[in-house]
Amino acid sequence: MKCEEIAVLLPDYLREVLQGDQKKVVERHLESCVECSEVAGLWKQLALIPDEQPSPAGRARFDAMLQAYQAGQGSEVVTRRADKGASIWSVFQWLRSPVGAVAWSIALVALGTYMGLQLGSAKSNSQDLAAMHTELTSMRQMVALSMLQQQSASQRLEGVTWTRREEHLDPQVLSALMHTLRYDQSVDVRLAALDALSRHAGQPQVKKTVVDALQEQQSPLMQVALIDQLVEWRDAEAAPGLKKLRQLPNLNPTVRQRADWAISKLN
Repeated sequence: MKCEEIAVLLPDYLREVLQGDQKKVVERHLESCVECSEVAGLWKQLALIPDEQPSPAGRARFDAMLQAYQAGQGSEVVTRRADKGASIWSVFQWLRSPVGAVAWSIALVALGTYMGLQLGSAKSNSQDLAAMHTELTSMRQMVALSMLQQQSASQRLEGVTWTRREEHLDPQVLSALMHTLRYDQSVDVRLAALDALSRHAGQPQVKKTVVDALQEQQSPLMQVALIDQLVEWRDAEAAPGLKKLRQLPNLNPTVRQRADWAISKLN
């Protein structure tokens, strides 16, 4: 049986209402198909989440995240409902695509955030919950990394937003964020990346990246933002870079004045 046929049977199988030969066919397929087995495993993990009553504030935050997700992805799901039989497989294929994987990850992270709001104050020694928390943390960073590599500027901006949810970033995510600061085509995305990196000034490579970016940016708005960030960090080692910047012949006068001000602050 093909994956699209299994996708139709999988919901009933997971609810344990599938009987007879169909159940055996699904089980055999899951044993041999890694991708379908992973999908089934994810749904089984979600079924283990405790059914607890949310606090009003927690519920409101979760609803807001869910509505934002549905607003962004709802139109794509609607286009796949023309044929009831084909729609299930279309959605299944979409979830396995790169963009669909990101959307699926966002949904899981939203659910993980909600669960964290409910369980954060409770002390538990459960190894299962600890493992799930680790998986969700990894998932958040995977979402950020995936979205930073998307073609759409709005998706890359959302990826930067995801990086702010973690106090400690995976080296690969931090590297992607620094690359975004220096080379992203959108000024808005670069500004957002700078704001996100400001929380990781303790990493030596972050300050160096900001100084290097100062020589590469052509946008006066971006240049001023970088200068202000270096002053906020009180990074005296940035003074040579600022002096080099102000010597550029075509530098915007406002940026040159800002660089002079920064040099006086850092010396």
